[in-house]
Amino acid sequence: MNSNDTAVKELQNICRLTVDKVFEVLATSPQGLTQVQAEEKQKEQGKNLIDEKKKESSLIVLLSNFTHLMAILLWGAGAIAIMAGMPQLGIAVWLVNVINGLFSFWQEHRAGKATDALRNMLPSYSRVIRNNEELKILSEDLVIGDIILLEEGDKISADARLIECSDLQVDQSTLTGESNPVRKTKDAVFKNDLTRAETPNLIFAGTSISEGNGKAVVMEIGMKTEFGKIANLTQNMKTEDSPLQKELDHLTKQISMIAIILGIFFFVAAVFFVKEPIASSFIFALGMIVAFIPEGLLPTVTLSLAMAVQRMSKRNALVKKLSSVETLGSTTVICTDKTGTLTQNEMTVSYLWLKGKEFNVTGVGYSSQGDVLEGSKKVTANDDEDLKLLLTGVALCSNARLLPPNEESMRYTVLGDPTEACLGVVAEKAGINVKKQMELTPRLRELPFESRRKRMTTIHQLQAPVEGTRDIAYVKGAPKEVMKLCETIRINRSVEPMNEDMRKEIMDANDSYARKGLRVLAVAYRLLHKEDNIPVAMSDYTPEIIEQELVFVGLVVMADPPRPEVADAVAQCHRAGIRVVMITGDYGLTAESIAKRIGIVTGPNPRVLSGLELEALSDEKLKEYLKDEIIFARVAPEQKLRVVTNLQEMGEIVAVTGDGVNDSPALKKANIGIAMGIAGTDVAKEAADMILTDDNFASIVHAIEEGRTVYSNIRKFLLYILNSNVPEAIPSALFLFSRGAIPLPLTVMQILTIDLGTDMMPALGLGTEKPEEGVMDQPPRNQNEPLLSKKLVLKAFLWYGILSSVLSTVAYFFVNMQNGWPNIPLAGELNPVYIKATAMTLAAIVFCQIGAVYNCRTEKQSVFKVGLFNNKQVNLGIAIEIIIILCIVYLPPFQSVFHTTALKLSDWMLLCAWPPLILFIEEIRKAIVRRKIDKNIKSNEGVN
Repeated sequence: MNSNDTAVKELQNICRLTVDKVFEVLATSPQGLTQVQAEEKQKEQGKNLIDEKKKESSLIVLLSNFTHLMAILLWGAGAIAIMAGMPQLGIAVWLVNVINGLFSFWQEHRAGKATDALRNMLPSYSRVIRNNEELKILSEDLVIGDIILLEEGDKISADARLIECSDLQVDQSTLTGESNPVRKTKDAVFKNDLTRAETPNLIFAGTSISEGNGKAVVMEIGMKTEFGKIANLTQNMKTEDSPLQKELDHLTKQISMIAIILGIFFFVAAVFFVKEPIASSFIFALGMIVAFIPEGLLPTVTLSLAMAVQRMSKRNALVKKLSSVETLGSTTVICTDKTGTLTQNEMTVSYLWLKGKEFNVTGVGYSSQGDVLEGSKKVTANDDEDLKLLLTGVALCSNARLLPPNEESMRYTVLGDPTEACLGVVAEKAGINVKKQMELTPRLRELPFESRRKRMTTIHQLQAPVEGTRDIAYVKGAPKEVMKLCETIRINRSVEPMNEDMRKEIMDANDSYARKGLRVLAVAYRLLHKEDNIPVAMSDYTPEIIEQELVFVGLVVMADPPRPEVADAVAQCHRAGIRVVMITGDYGLTAESIAKRIGIVTGPNPRVLSGLELEALSDEKLKEYLKDEIIFARVAPEQKLRVVTNLQEMGEIVAVTGDGVNDSPALKKANIGIAMGIAGTDVAKEAADMILTDDNFASIVHAIEEGRTVYSNIRKFLLYILNSNVPEAIPSALFLFSRGAIPLPLTVMQILTIDLGTDMMPALGLGTEKPEEGVMDQPPRNQNEPLLSKKLVLKAFLWYGILSSVLSTVAYFFVNMQNGWPNIPLAGELNPVYIKATAMTLAAIVFCQIGAVYNCRTEKQSVFKVGLFNNKQVNLGIAIEIIIILCIVYLPPFQSVFHTTALKLSDWMLLCAWPPLILFIEEIRKAIVRRKIDKNIKSNEGVN
């Protein structure tokens, strides 16, 4: 092994080194680097910066929104409309393309700022020791070997190894997602089962000092820090098309092929079968091609998504990219973190344990509303001396404070350790006025928590000291560590010697709570007597002097409770065929407990995989595990990303929740990234596609419902516009196959009028339909089933289309029966009878479409059940298309352009019969379908 390999290995194991060895490995000293050394290192190492990946040109991104397949198709449709003598409609189609392209570009521009947010999280300046002097330098000038000074509130600019610290606590939530501050130490650490973030003598860029002070030696800078690695993962993540974008591309190809084939067919038939001139046949064929191109698809999709976005914002979900709405509807797996999303992120005391007694505590969160119950009986601290001693001890032996909700925050704000914040709350529930108690027994001295001791002690002046006593020391900490310092135990207001049976009983209780994923603190006290050999000066108090001969009082049991609505939301996911996988930075036992309580896992022994265990797995084995119930605990950012990637490789559509910088790679990789709006960092919000304003898992389920509705509405739109293609095509087919004996019932101009005029507004209204009943009782849609499915095509062409074709043809012949039979070729002079017949056919198709749009509003439900007239956009669309057809039929300027003439009252009476007739026939079909489904359900229930 060469010297370079040795240096790399020592750097990887820097947590195991003594402070002196750290100085040696990092080529520095307690006096810090000299300025010359720092400059030389910077030339070699570069600046301490998060590199920004070169972005694609804005012009290229802009142009890409006008050159995808559907956009090209619309450019062509507009050109064809202009060639067919309808320049206004052609320009309108082009404007639709321009508006959609600009809107998409704006959405993408807003979504690409994750790297900027990452850079902004690092501080601008750092305090260092150089030349044995304290200096304030730009953080970008830090180099490996610099000694940085740390104080409460400081943000950390580089990864470093601690060499000095005093009661140092670091908020690492940006890296781990867990909100509890982590206590740090300068001592060498030799444990092998710790992740890098869990190593207590290392600190990391992007985190902050929540308490205490210290010194550290910089060991990594820039892109080599843990923060930089996350930034690199985030930047290099390729943005893939959403399922909807892929579907629209596929649909465009399908429709283009159908339209071109039909256009060629009609052109060939007109030239060789009917013997029409090539020029007029070509214009006729172009009209048929435009008729089959859904010009309103893009605006309908945009409107559907925009309306869903509005509804979702009212339900606490803000969507950044419109296409993300439908992606939610396709979701098959939700990878969710625990703290703050599934839980309330407010530690709550659930149980209090005294020798021979257990108390339940009601109420959740940091509100003091709740009671302490012994069985079903409410008790207060005044009813039980031992209970009062337990609660007084934990309330006083705590540094956390709570600020109530205010204008800036709707939730309680914790100043200090969130675990300690709930201790004062439970004391208040038992009737103890904590503030008054602090005044009565003022704190004299604190022996802060240390990871080595796993406990904290505070000394207080007694209000009414018993003769011979001076003060009282309260101790709280890990049950095992506290109990071994106890010689006696408090039982029913008296102090008795502690024996082995009692110790076993205490540890059995502790283990029982721990298996449920609950956190347990032990509480003890010691009366400090005057005759004890204790220094008078408080500054001389040490743990060795105070923490001995303790009296054990009891256990305080707490947890971060699940949000009350999450269990129902998880159950709804399961009904909808969506798997929920918990990926958390918390410990496995806690994660498993929460997962069982809210129904994420239902089996007795789900697999709980730690980050270290995940690291040792092959991708093949991981995919095998992912098929079953599994929980991931104590995972690193790259491991969370790996889980998401493997799920996607298995064909899943994955939604990922997150709030920290550590979550940003997975959020960006996911098909739909969901950031927390309250607890989330700016980085997470920028990397995500959607932000939850209430940090609530239940809001995701509401959003999925909206996503499914969007896809359903797009299919309703397609069904509606495609069924009008049949009554447009069949009259032309009648003309062709009769070799001109049946005059063409619709002109090209009239065909284009339906597609680009009368059909557009009602079709857009379908995009605003609300979720249909039972939408969340179905599995996610099959990704292999195209948007333009066989079932949809058959329904549009062979049911709705044929029905409209028959009725519109009846209307055509109705005019001819009254006025004679004109023999008009494809191109030639038009007489009044023929003009009226085509106007009647055009109006008949429009009126058939009125009935069809109501039918398309629901798939199986009766439209009368959801409300026939409760979609205002559809009603408005129908009103507009009626106005359009009236203008075309009665106003002379439009009559000359569209070759129409006025219709009689008898004509309108016939036309007005078509919508209710179509509606009635379809309602019969839907009733038969519903009856068949109900029969199958009952049959299956009988089998089960």
